[in-house]
Amino acid sequence: MPDLIIHIDGGSRGNPGPAAIGVILMTPDGVEIVTRGEFIGEATNNVAEYRALIDALTRAPQFLTKFAAPEVEVRSDSELLIRQMKGEYRVKNAGLIPLVAQVRLLMKKVGNVSWKHIYREENERADKLCNRAMNCRGVVEELD
Repeated sequence: MPDLIIHIDGGSRGNPGPAAIGVILMTPDGVEIVTRGEFIGEATNNVAEYRALIDALTRAPQFLTKFAAPEVEVRSDSELLIRQMKGEYRVKNAGLIPLVAQVRLLMKKVGNVSWKHIYREENERADKLCNRAMNCRGVVEELD
C-alpha cells in the first residue's frame, strides 16, 4: 500500500491555449493533505499534465519524512503520461523532454513511485481544480 497517493490533471482550452493544473495529495485512507489548482498560462494539454506531476512531486517529500522507504502512487487519466513514465512509450515531443527530465530528478527525492492510469470519472476532483484555476486564471487552494 502506498504511503501517499497523488491525483493529477492538466488541461488547456485550445492546444496550446490557456492551461491549468489540478493536484491532490492524499493519505492511503483518503485524507486530502494538498488540494490545489493553478493557472499556468499558455501550454498544450500534455505540458499541463507534466506540470501537474512536477508540482505534486515537488510538494510530496515534506509529507514523506516519517517513512524510511516511501511509496508513492501517482494516478492520472492521461494514458500518454502514465505510459511514458512507465517506459512503455518513448517521449518524442521536444517540449516534453525537459519536463520528463525534471520529473525523473524529483522522483529520486520522493522514493519509490508507481503509476496508475485511471478513468476520467475517478479523477473528477483534480479535473475540477484544474478547471476552476483556468476559469479564475489564478490559484485555487481547496475545492468547495
